[in-house]
Amino acid sequence: MEKYPLLSTIQYPSDLRRMRPEKLPELCAELRTFIIESLSENPGHLASSLGAIELTVALHYVFATPDDRIVWDVGHQAYAHKILTGRRERFYTNRKFKGISGFPNPKESKYDAFVAGHASNSISAALGMSIADERLNENRKVVAVIGDGAMTGGLAFEGLNNACVNPNNLLIVLNDNNMSIDNPVGGLNQYLNAITTSPFYNKLRFKVYHLLKKVGWIDENRRGRLTRRLNAIKIGGNGTHNIFEGLNIRYFGQVDGHDVCLLVKVLNDIKNFNGPKVLHLLTQKGKGYAPAENAASVWHAPGRFNMQTGERIVSKSPASRYQDVFGETLLELARANDKIVGITPAMPTGCSMSVMMREMPDRVFDVGIAEAHAVTFSAGLAKEGLVPFCNIYSSFLQRAYDQTIHDVALQNLPFVLCIDRAGLVGSDGPTHHGAFDLAFLRPIPNWTIAAPMNEIELRNLLYTAQLPGHGPIAIRYPRGCGEGLDWRRPFEAMELGKGECLVEGEEVAVLSVGPLGNRARRAVGRLQAEGKHPGLYNMRFVKPLDEALLLEVAGRYHSILTVEDGCLQGGFGSAVLEFLADKGCPATVRRIGLPDQFVEHGTQDELYRMLGMDEEGIYNALNALFK
Repeated sequence: MEKYPLLSTIQYPSDLRRMRPEKLPELCAELRTFIIESLSENPGHLASSLGAIELTVALHYVFATPDDRIVWDVGHQAYAHKILTGRRERFYTNRKFKGISGFPNPKESKYDAFVAGHASNSISAALGMSIADERLNENRKVVAVIGDGAMTGGLAFEGLNNACVNPNNLLIVLNDNNMSIDNPVGGLNQYLNAITTSPFYNKLRFKVYHLLKKVGWIDENRRGRLTRRLNAIKIGGNGTHNIFEGLNIRYFGQVDGHDVCLLVKVLNDIKNFNGPKVLHLLTQKGKGYAPAENAASVWHAPGRFNMQTGERIVSKSPASRYQDVFGETLLELARANDKIVGITPAMPTGCSMSVMMREMPDRVFDVGIAEAHAVTFSAGLAKEGLVPFCNIYSSFLQRAYDQTIHDVALQNLPFVLCIDRAGLVGSDGPTHHGAFDLAFLRPIPNWTIAAPMNEIELRNLLYTAQLPGHGPIAIRYPRGCGEGLDWRRPFEAMELGKGECLVEGEEVAVLSVGPLGNRARRAVGRLQAEGKHPGLYNMRFVKPLDEALLLEVAGRYHSILTVEDGCLQGGFGSAVLEFLADKGCPATVRRIGLPDQFVEHGTQDELYRMLGMDEEGIYNALNALFK
């Protein structure tokens, strides 16, 4: 007997739409079991996708995808979408090297209307698509699905603000699961939880709308005025009001997001309404799997687990994760320095700032998915004498670039920017690789940019950063574990802008920043065993460069190899080339780093090997430089 009798008959949404409505709950149950079973062996984002199954089925059942567009916000929600759109048989390759992506990707499927790796972009993108379709006389529907805390992002509000003033028929589905990765924060979350609507009012408004449309009293020019009048009737009738209706966006809700038959009915009722509209769904992250329901943050991306018992299969490493070195060191520093505060945009667990949060909740600020605000808020704290440690993933820092210039560097504030997930992050792929932070921070005056080689250096750089007498400091470190060093030791201050010689050599030198220097050290050891003697230098700082050490290297070696876990254009290697060119040094320079392309997903080791950034790649590049 077929294990998934309904799901096995669905290759594409057109197959789904031939199913009788009363069979949809059974299909949702099969989808839920399929996802749990798949992710127990091949890890991925579990809890968010479990909470979005019914809304996914309902959307593809009601709308004529792929002609109608579904724009996902936060790709964590989209596993059921992938399974229903031709990728069920390949779902076992999800997030694997050369397999399907863990996030919606238009290059992978025509059903993936827009890239969705970061949060809060769905409303803006879908609004643009809706207006474009109207101008091109395309008769299609456009739906933005936003949730998992993404409504706290400023871009979402910008999209809402614009949606209310341009003619469009956008439907915004708010998947309100009362969660992001961690528990949600801020006034908007409290507000969404408090919204109530009158069922009688909504039924009445449906009837009034259809009646006025039938008699020709509704046209594009009157739509906004009618919405305002109906909103006024609602406020007077039941005493409620909400931010969406304040923006003249029609609001429907709250609706049980796990009642798939109800969702189909509601979506059919409202899909042809003119004008922008919001459907507010209440869902539960981890729905249908008790361990995920009870600990949604832990089960956001739990790794491998026993499906029957709910026991997570955690591989133990003797080495500490870099994020845990950060979290535990920050707490230790905060105990000694009462001016230290922590700031994170919705990632206290992901970056291990939760360590300090548990002991000092009044000194850690989770500002929600709002990176630009996180940086400027931290700048305000610094301006008044506190020492902010603002922790942001490298790829998410891109959304706060202006703030790093205008609000931090211009005032030369004592600000500590901790850049987690720098470099290749692995199976999350191109939307999450931390490729660009070195290149985009390096041109900005006043920034000091450091990349520790190991756990001990990270600990000492964090200590140094909170000492008085300097401006903003960025400390970048990768995802994953360190070298297994005993890093819990007394603090040592580090001189800013100073590197060190690890191995003296001849003919060829390696200049590294960050943990890739450990791979370079092993490659150098292999060459030494073969009778060749390259030098090895841990530069530590991309800005300011250790110019004295660079001049020493240029005068001693005929060839230099730079190694970095960031994009080659504008990064550390570029800084070395610029300096040597300005000084008229004749050394030959070769560079290893991320190429001028978006790197696919896979394990970190697979990607390093593919790009020639592993030990073997560094060894081969070094060997080729010997004459």
